[in-house]
Amino acid sequence: MAQKRKRGRLPIIKTELPGPRARQILRQDQKYVSSSYTRAYPVVIDKGDGVWVMDVDGNRFLDFTAGIGVLSTGHCHPEIVKVINKQASRFLHMSGTDFYYKVQSWLAEKLAEIVPGAKNKKVFFANTGTEAVECAMKLARYHTRRQRFIAFIGAFHGRTLGSLSLTASKAVQRRYFSPLVSGVYHVPYAYCFRCMFHLQYPSCNMECVRYIDEVIFKKVVPPEDVAAIFVEPIQGEGGYIVPPPLFLTHLRRLCNKYDILLVDDEVQAGMGRTGRMFAIEHFKAKADIYCIAKGIASGLPLGACVAQSGIMNWPPGSHASTFGGNPVACAAALKTIELLENGLIENAEKLGQIALERLKELKQRYDFIGDVRGKGLMLGIELVGDAITKEPVSDKRDAVVYEAFKQGLLLLGAGESTVRLIPPLVLNESELHLGLDIFVRVIKKIFKRS
Repeated sequence: MAQKRKRGRLPIIKTELPGPRARQILRQDQKYVSSSYTRAYPVVIDKGDGVWVMDVDGNRFLDFTAGIGVLSTGHCHPEIVKVINKQASRFLHMSGTDFYYKVQSWLAEKLAEIVPGAKNKKVFFANTGTEAVECAMKLARYHTRRQRFIAFIGAFHGRTLGSLSLTASKAVQRRYFSPLVSGVYHVPYAYCFRCMFHLQYPSCNMECVRYIDEVIFKKVVPPEDVAAIFVEPIQGEGGYIVPPPLFLTHLRRLCNKYDILLVDDEVQAGMGRTGRMFAIEHFKAKADIYCIAKGIASGLPLGACVAQSGIMNWPPGSHASTFGGNPVACAAALKTIELLENGLIENAEKLGQIALERLKELKQRYDFIGDVRGKGLMLGIELVGDAITKEPVSDKRDAVVYEAFKQGLLLLGAGESTVRLIPPLVLNESELHLGLDIFVRVIKKIFKRS
């Protein structure tokens, strides 16, 4: 169900970038806004429509970032805007912590229905992905009475102190913030393109999971002290890394062996992004706790931690959130899920296959494309300096992202050397090919190839 948009749209760059109005905002931003934000290029957004955004100087860009995977239904989807306005006209806030309202209960019931596993689940509503992860950490400790956690190298679970303790994506995200939450142990992810064990799948026999059992649990931390293993079914900030088919089933088996909870962080990969409602569905595995955010409410701040009822049985007052489950955000989420189920997930799967086939053809042609991977419209292109050594080229990756901006395509990086493609799920095929055409033109320019 792609949004109806004007046909034949193209990027329009009518000023130097940034333009005069944008430069004025940038000066104000530099003076008053925290320097901790990471901005890949100086685009100042004025309005959006579907997969298109316009800046304050009237330049038009094709958006392959979806607000970092948030805008699953695109910019200003008319049905989303309608339900937001309708709910906003009734009431904006009462706090689901202390009061009841139907739209929150409706959304909880819907999430219990669509999250993998039996329907006897309960939902805690938060504002963001990092808050959903914080909830999962506390819930895992409360339920198991254990204190330790396992997470993966390359993982991104958020930047608040608890979730940051699980994150191991970039050193700058952790530098000078210690001490973090103690008792978190990081292990290699199933990153087959850069296997830390220097093995090949499937002959590796899932060494990355065996390592937890045979090394970590025998020499570092006893399994009976571990409350949960946190995992992204597809690593996001770590480089859009898709694990091999058996990774999550082996991990599930390991958790079962020691009564450890498996926490599935679907913040970036969930809500239809991969051509399934949740990315874990690709791997025929189920978790005990799910963390959801980003694409759940089409741009409004909302997160959710979903767990089996027997796990989320803590008493009143043990955890709460003033703004979590805001009624306007809940209304947007219900409509978002409806749109996903009525065509957008199918569209993501279809266009993802088309994009992946084209990217694989590019990989065969250019040796600086080390790997292409992804599911649905969560796609990563890892750029390298050498096909044999696989040397990361962060500088050239960043140059690709910036040059694409100059040519009217908004992209983001991930990991050391990967470009990620995460357009809104309302993307149509002509817009997909337009974006890929620009991307090809850009990489040829940056790598100086014909």
